[in-house]
Amino acid sequence: MPPVSSAAHDGDDVRAAAAGDRRAFQRLYALHVGRVYGALHRLAGYDHARAEDLTQDAFIRAWQKLPGFRHESSFGTWLYRLAVNVALMDIRARGADPVRVVDDEHLPDNGETPFCAAERQELEQAIGKLPPRARAVLVLHDIEGWRHEDIGDELGMAVGTSKAQLHRARQLLRKTLGDNA
Repeated sequence: MPPVSSAAHDGDDVRAAAAGDRRAFQRLYALHVGRVYGALHRLAGYDHARAEDLTQDAFIRAWQKLPGFRHESSFGTWLYRLAVNVALMDIRARGADPVRVVDDEHLPDNGETPFCAAERQELEQAIGKLPPRARAVLVLHDIEGWRHEDIGDELGMAVGTSKAQLHRARQLLRKTLGDNA
């Protein structure tokens, strides 16, 4: 998993927040909320409200678990992993229930992509319509850069199943986007 970009000196704020300093935690929140929300937004199928709820859940859990943070990785990496776990637990809790279809007004309009706006919107809609586990594997592998071993560990599936889910997600995207190649 790629490291989370953050200030090199999170350590002081992390220690202070672990001791109960809310302002230190607010600084950590401000520094990391964008990346956390972005990942959860994609995992939630571009459902803004759900991604906001998951982001808040992740930061609440981080506040609760912060005293146990062992500093074996950067705070940003630890927080990101915790946040993705929150989203994956949500996906597992929903089981095979379909995620609602994303309508045009809930698609993100930030960030630059090599696509024109209409192509990006069409791609994001197609990703949002994928079955939850296939979407999770696609987002974690192709967008977030996770290895299949890590995805398998987090989703409780074999590496081969992760690869199969990725293949399935890509096929569904091609079909949805009209590319029969």
